[in-house]
Amino acid sequence: MDLADVKAQARKAAFARRKVAHDLGQGTAGYLSEVLAGYRGVPVAGYMAMRTEIDPSAAMEEAAAHGPVGVPVIIGAGQPLKFRQWTPDSVMVPGAFGAAIPETGDWITPEIVIVPLVAFDRAGGRLGYGGGFYDRTLEQLRAKQPTLAIGFAYADQEADNLPLEATDQPLDLIVTERGVIQP
Repeated sequence: MDLADVKAQARKAAFARRKVAHDLGQGTAGYLSEVLAGYRGVPVAGYMAMRTEIDPSAAMEEAAAHGPVGVPVIIGAGQPLKFRQWTPDSVMVPGAFGAAIPETGDWITPEIVIVPLVAFDRAGGRLGYGGGFYDRTLEQLRAKQPTLAIGFAYADQEADNLPLEATDQPLDLIVTERGVIQP
């Protein structure tokens, strides 16, 4: 079995765990809000939750009261993400893959990126969706400035022995509905 097959199996198992946690209504952004409170005014990138992703919007709203918050916009295949400024009052439109994006707004360069994921491990490994968007984005941002990558997930998305590659960007923190994990 090659790495692509191993990753596909790991994603399938992780999606199933995430769906169960989501259906149980376990998601809360309380710990994420606590972490972001230590970085008031620092540009933050969040995301608009889709399907069974844990929802960071409450923490994003709090952060937006103190500084710029952006959400990812897919520019094209094989390219890093860009982040358009978001506020709780932003008019949202469907972007690529159906993710909501602000209809208008300035582009921001985040110093903190809240990263959605399929699975994580305690060493800061992240299994994403397979497009490489966040890996390319974090690599580009980190080449220019210190950038904190915070994986936000349900605790049940934790896994052991994730199939990782050299291009996979590590998470600096993982925040779940149960607490904060420092790799």
